[in-house]
Amino acid sequence: MRVTSAVLVGAVVLTLAGCGAGGQDDAEKVPATATGSLESLAAEVKCRPDMQTDADEIRQALCKNAHGKFVLATFATDRGQREWINDAKDYGGHYLVGRKWVAVGDDGVVDALRGTLGGEVEVGTDHSGHGAKHSG
Repeated sequence: MRVTSAVLVGAVVLTLAGCGAGGQDDAEKVPATATGSLESLAAEVKCRPDMQTDADEIRQALCKNAHGKFVLATFATDRGQREWINDAKDYGGHYLVGRKWVAVGDDGVVDALRGTLGGEVEVGTDHSGHGAKHSG
């Protein structure tokens, strides 16, 4: 299940990648970290979740609100969450991390979600410098 989830989030991160707004320092505006079910977290950020995975160890949905598209996932255990994040970060992206939940999207979306959900931001591996360079 872990590999399948990481592959799914990798595909979603790559789909969401595109152009992100520049991050802003809103540390003084960050509320206490939210807790709750996937549905309650989604309701807080005004998103109707499109469930992709509904298993005992992880529940994962695609979401969209006024700030953009993102993945919202909740976990049965802290360890399961950390393993999922560590695997998913290889695909890049920005991660808003709370207790047993994570939201994944571009930096502008994650910053906006943080203003409602609190949490800590983690950044995945940056692959933008990798690839063939054209000289000429």
